[in-house]
Amino acid sequence: SSEGIGSYDIYDLADDLKQNRGASIVIHLKDDDIQYSDEKTIEKVLKKYSNFVNFPIYLNGNRLNTIKAVWAEEPSTVSDETYTDFYKFIANAYDDPLDKIHYRADAPLEIKALFFIPSFHSEKYGMGRMEPGVSLFSRKVLIEAKSADILPEWLRFVKGVVDSEDLPLAISREKPQDTALIKKLRKALTRKIINHLTKMASKDTEKYKDEFYKEYAFFLKEGVCQDYEFQDQLSKLLYFESSKTMNGEISSLDEYVSRCTPEQKEVYYLCAPSRELALQSPYLEAFEKSGREVIFVYTAIDDFVMANLQKYQDRAIVNVEKGDIDLGDSSSEDDKKEDSKSAGLNDKDATDFCAWYQMTLNDKISSCKTTNRLSSSPAVVTNNESGAMRRMMRMVDNQDSGAIESMPLPKQQVEINAKHPIITGLNTIRKKEPTLAKVCAEQIFDNCLVAAGLLDDGRSMLGRLNDLLLCVVKGADQSNDDLSKEEKGSDPVIEEKESGS
Repeated sequence: SSEGIGSYDIYDLADDLKQNRGASIVIHLKDDDIQYSDEKTIEKVLKKYSNFVNFPIYLNGNRLNTIKAVWAEEPSTVSDETYTDFYKFIANAYDDPLDKIHYRADAPLEIKALFFIPSFHSEKYGMGRMEPGVSLFSRKVLIEAKSADILPEWLRFVKGVVDSEDLPLAISREKPQDTALIKKLRKALTRKIINHLTKMASKDTEKYKDEFYKEYAFFLKEGVCQDYEFQDQLSKLLYFESSKTMNGEISSLDEYVSRCTPEQKEVYYLCAPSRELALQSPYLEAFEKSGREVIFVYTAIDDFVMANLQKYQDRAIVNVEKGDIDLGDSSSEDDKKEDSKSAGLNDKDATDFCAWYQMTLNDKISSCKTTNRLSSSPAVVTNNESGAMRRMMRMVDNQDSGAIESMPLPKQQVEINAKHPIITGLNTIRKKEPTLAKVCAEQIFDNCLVAAGLLDDGRSMLGRLNDLLLCVVKGADQSNDDLSKEEKGSDPVIEEKESGS
């Protein structure tokens, strides 16, 4: 007998309680624990914690533990059908797994693990953040269901089982030695899963890109931003579209680097809502002219990933919206001759224009200078905050404040194309028509914000656009009147009548 305080006595039971084989234990329950006398409750507890032990467990003559511990078997002896059935059992799933990892190791810990990657995840359907999907066992006895400690949070989509005989059954987070064991286990398992995904990306690229990456790219990107220990390995698993890939075609950062010219020491990227808008971006003009490839990223998480990586294979990762990007002089002789012939502001006029532009929009811009990076666009803003990140932060902020004004846009740095007709024309009218010139200057600036994804509300431009349209319409009407007068003045019939009279 025992009261559960560390000691016990053994004695013979009454004949009506004895079993013919083994030991018989009679448990007397307190009133607070009377639920454990219910058969369904006992069955639930036994199936949860002892479903995979080697010896049979019977409850009122019925065996409860009928599921085999598949992770403890040799991988070569397990059929695909058995793997699929076991996955559906432990993940409570109805789909077939996309892939599996049956893993055994003796160092740094004795590990038997079986992981499954489902064919889809539930977070994309708005069902909330998934719980961890891997349970921790020791000698086939459950220690912790859906443990949050044995895999990093970004791997929460993985389902499966981990069993280690090196872990004590009474493992505790309060014991430093147990915490150290869990950290070793977590590191070994994370490295194994990353290595498996790397192998899939290399050996079965189509499956990786079309099935795994399409479904789970977000989790890898989350890992890059959170798991700095494995950031380098995870960055090799990322794929993006670029200015040199076809629509919908993605390539890895390694493939991007392999296409770089020897003199290129940076990895360039551009954040835009879509490929179409990326290709139309004024920031892309100089890179297309120089033949430099630019990675396209379309979401705030992608932009955040690039900002967190900072470098890839010792190459700085650079946002093309950054100012003072030196792409070298890649222009052909014909281009140089054409540029020399094109009309534009000379150095003095350009300096004067920049000073006027900055003074005119003093409350919106901090500096204005000329640039050679533009060809078909009149101006851009540089060194600005990410438009995608700003939209994400504003969305979060507005949930509390409900006002765009809670995140005012800081003053911007503007770079102008001194050869663009809009700039040269604006320089011509800025003294003759100062009011119109100011309206045009404001519109050019807002166009820059639109290109950078920084304009909070496009409706703010409507009044100004209507004024500009009115000027265009009035100007066109006046031109028609002048043309009609000129045509009448040159009519030979009218001239004869006038001379005859």
